[in-house]
Amino acid sequence: MSLFIVKQLPVLSPKCYLERAGNGQHFCELVISRVVELSFTSNELEGFARVLGYNGRPFIWDVLRRHRLRCELDAIFAHMYRLDRGELEWILDAPPPSASFPTLKANEIKRYGEYRTKRYVLAAYERLARGESPDLDEG
Repeated sequence: MSLFIVKQLPVLSPKCYLERAGNGQHFCELVISRVVELSFTSNELEGFARVLGYNGRPFIWDVLRRHRLRCELDAIFAHMYRLDRGELEWILDAPPPSASFPTLKANEIKRYGEYRTKRYVLAAYERLARGESPDLDEG
């Protein structure tokens, strides 16, 4: 790929990760802590975790916790891309034919009676917009 093409891709520059989120933390801190927890679930990835500054034991595989962490990451990246709430809502739940995640939505409504991912992502987004931690386990 030529540099001309690479520069046109909607990818955040590395310096964006050094900007501060609404809660005062650098975006890289918010992202790395969640990536480590999602990735470091066995001793085989200990080196990876250490490089990222984590010195504890592997994380327990908890399906609900992992879902929340992914929703928090979605909210963090929405802030990094400077999406407003309306834009994020549209991405998560656009009407057909533009729908981005119709199967996820249908499956969650069937299983949980609601589009849970949308609620979690928007809750984490709002927490960060208010200058709070996007951690869904708090509050």
